[in-house]
Amino acid sequence: MQPNRLLKFACPLREQGCSRRFRSQAGRTYHIRTYHTNHNIITPPHSPPSPGTPEPGLPPSPSQEEYIPHPDPPSPEPSLPSSSPECPAQPKKEYHPWLTGRPCDEEGKFLPEGTPPPPRSNPGPDDWDPFEDEVQFLTGDFLFRQEEMSAGNIDVLLDLWALSMAKHDDLGPFSSYEHMYATIDDIKLGDASWKSFTTCYAGELGPNAPSWQLEDYEVWFRDPDVVIRNMLDNPDFDGHVDYAPYIDLDKTGQRKWNEFMSGNFSWRHATDIYEADASTEGAMYCPIILGADKTTVSVATGHVEYHPLYLSTGFVHNTVRRAHRNAVVPIGFLAIPKSDRKYDNDPAFRKFKRQLYHTTLTTILKPLRPGMTKPVIRRCPDGHYRRIIYDLGGFIADYPEQVVLAGTVSGWCPKCTALPTDIDGPRGRRTQAFTEELLDVLDSKTLWDEYGIDDDILPFTHDFPRADIYEILTPDLLHQVIKGTFKDHLVAWVGEYLVLEHGEAQANEILDDIDRRIAAAPLFPNLRRFPHGRRFKQWTGDDSKALMKVYVSAIAGHIPAEMTTAISSFIDVCYIVRRADLDHTALKAFDAALAKFYVHRESFRTSGVRPKGFSLPRQHSLSHYRHLIEEFGAPGGVCSSITESRHITAVKKPWRRSNRYKALGQMLVTNQRLDKLAAARVNFVSRGMLDPKNSRPPGMAPGPVVGRENSGELEDEEEEQPTAGPPGTVRVAMVTGNVTLARTRIRQYPRSLDRLAVDIHQPRLPELARRFLFDQTNKDPEVTSDDVDLADCPTIEGKVSVFHSAVASFFAPSDECGLRGMRRERIRSCPLWRGKSPRRDCAFVVEDEDKPGMRGMNVARVQLFFSFVHNRKEYPCALVDWFTTMGRSRDSETGMWKVRPDIRQGRRLSSVIHLDSFLRGAHLLPIFGKKFLPINFDYSDSLDAFAGYYVNHFADHHSHEIIF
Repeated sequence: MQPNRLLKFACPLREQGCSRRFRSQAGRTYHIRTYHTNHNIITPPHSPPSPGTPEPGLPPSPSQEEYIPHPDPPSPEPSLPSSSPECPAQPKKEYHPWLTGRPCDEEGKFLPEGTPPPPRSNPGPDDWDPFEDEVQFLTGDFLFRQEEMSAGNIDVLLDLWALSMAKHDDLGPFSSYEHMYATIDDIKLGDASWKSFTTCYAGELGPNAPSWQLEDYEVWFRDPDVVIRNMLDNPDFDGHVDYAPYIDLDKTGQRKWNEFMSGNFSWRHATDIYEADASTEGAMYCPIILGADKTTVSVATGHVEYHPLYLSTGFVHNTVRRAHRNAVVPIGFLAIPKSDRKYDNDPAFRKFKRQLYHTTLTTILKPLRPGMTKPVIRRCPDGHYRRIIYDLGGFIADYPEQVVLAGTVSGWCPKCTALPTDIDGPRGRRTQAFTEELLDVLDSKTLWDEYGIDDDILPFTHDFPRADIYEILTPDLLHQVIKGTFKDHLVAWVGEYLVLEHGEAQANEILDDIDRRIAAAPLFPNLRRFPHGRRFKQWTGDDSKALMKVYVSAIAGHIPAEMTTAISSFIDVCYIVRRADLDHTALKAFDAALAKFYVHRESFRTSGVRPKGFSLPRQHSLSHYRHLIEEFGAPGGVCSSITESRHITAVKKPWRRSNRYKALGQMLVTNQRLDKLAAARVNFVSRGMLDPKNSRPPGMAPGPVVGRENSGELEDEEEEQPTAGPPGTVRVAMVTGNVTLARTRIRQYPRSLDRLAVDIHQPRLPELARRFLFDQTNKDPEVTSDDVDLADCPTIEGKVSVFHSAVASFFAPSDECGLRGMRRERIRSCPLWRGKSPRRDCAFVVEDEDKPGMRGMNVARVQLFFSFVHNRKEYPCALVDWFTTMGRSRDSETGMWKVRPDIRQGRRLSSVIHLDSFLRGAHLLPIFGKKFLPINFDYSDSLDAFAGYYVNHFADHHSHEIIF
């Protein structure tokens, strides 16, 4: 393959396996600094082996005796015959002993261990079929997938291209948009054609039958077996999949839940499959995750609605599923029966819609049924063939859809039998077997009134082995927690309380002040600002998540302390369940926070906001979350936010690209072409013909490693078992906290320390810097710079470099962040931010690594980043103003630590400290109290205008985990 002429600058480290090329010298320089000289990439002393045959021993999980509010009946823990009572010394994964995902050949015969996978294809390195060359593929991919250009504009561009190239006796890559579309359609990879079937009302028709009984309903779908075959055969997923259920243990023997295959559900069902048919030993368990949700693509043209059905698999990692790297695929568009308004509440019409829904799901999923009892041979992302056994593993849906899926009555819980009038009271777990027993002995009215069962509905899971609709309904963070309990309940209740307590006029004044407090939050990386408070008409899930970060401090003082505590404890619940990894310690913290929320939310009942109590299905669903985490792993991997965001690429954008006339057919073709282009790109990349965008540095493979760097040494290194990766993959350790100065110094500052002190109006800078240098060079730990005279401190003669920021890198897998859970944030200290005012950020400074959380840290505000050289050694450091902690524990009302400026003898306590003592940035929120904020108050003054501050552990997930 000839290198792209536009990418003329090659990485100089080609001998290390890096084949990246760049358009400019600047791009190459940035790449080298980021990937090849990154201090946060540490080469391990050895590469641990890939997971092989599971070890026979598994320590039992620690017994859980903590209080769980209204717990679900316990589900059996996965267990293996124990070979050793001792906890493992290192973290490891115990893989399922029977369904191990063992490689086989195309006929299903198992291969000897270590056998390499067969080559995927034999085309030559220049075979771009069906495209002529790289330019033609990249042009088609750019115009259709990235730019989403209309057919007319494609023709205009190609005509201009042809006109320009005609001077050189050459032609453009395509002659017309029809030529481009036809070429894309000829791609064989990723092909899963759309089919349709028509259904109608099958009951008796009366003389005046309503229109809905006379219509035919068309359903479009893809063969789910073909979709899964394409998903399994996607080399882009290599290193991001689990070929067998497993139990994840940390170095103390404590179990963790993260990916879908780490849950009890996968382990239990894999065991059931083997016990029912021992010939499945060695097969790969493939749980199928479905998702369905109606979406509106246009309001202006009459609420055009579609009801897509999505399919994913549990063997891919949650990060892949959330990134939509073709791991969540639309496999159907369900019919949406409509009729005249007079039939909206017609029981017969509602019954027909529900029955049509389940019949449609059964028909679409029917091709999977044979593979649920006998393994089928499929090629996997690593190139090996495996014997695959399918299973219905989860269904992502919001509450209204869960009601339809479970065949329950609205207002009842689809997971348990608690009465809707006392939904947090006594209950039992719903199961398909229990429901069938009730159907045999009770009449329809009793089922409806006492158990919330609609006996007119037979859930589609009855047609598939091992499937239980009540079991496979997954937690829904978006609608149950983020938008449900927080936005629709708690935030709304605060407004209702203020009206009841103060009247509407004064309540509006208080709400305006709450908005001003929200707008006064200091700047912080990845923290969304609300310049006008929370006064926006339509909330998204991202709006709610952003508001959570600053809401508690804004309401404190305006509502009773118990209400503030209820909201704070609920946000703690929300942050815990949104983590990427949860262990027994996290689940215990979840139980405690949820119990605290249940206790303090009673203040909304006693105040008159909720006089009838809290029988709210979405809020009640929290009581099931511990069980669901143990079943399905981290809830973020099976949340409806995945299908909601998939609507954009699979439904809304394709609809906008259509001509609006019979748009569904055009949308299906668009989806099919997008899948083909994505599969073709993956194929070309895997064959080395195409340089991947945003590719990993050489030798890096997915899989987090936790450690901490201090002065160049990795301490408390903890490695997890590596996931399977391509041959030659080398594991790379990542540090959890490392702060480095910006790459370029600011040139307008003086280079002398004395002159710099005058320039920045910090006369004590030379003294503080000299005392800092004494502490750095002094070898007697019992003597500090405070014990000696300034004259005994070394002088700094070298040039000083000033920087306006430093970059903190740390491991934060629960946050939306960069490569393998690593996150980079910038801590700023500059005299003018965006031409308006100074910006001096705060940071956490580690003072005692042996003490946990805030007890081992302090907060400082950075006044200056600088460095100097002494005795040929460079010292990166910062001039900081200190805060001191208020109290020995977190504030009982807000759950946050409080700090105040440390003032000694009438002035701020300042010092110069080494950058190695920084952990990361800190976000402080003012303690507003009961006073109203001035109308013209500016957020840039927030860190200077108040006597005390909350240490905001809601700023992001990493802060929530380290500040306790």
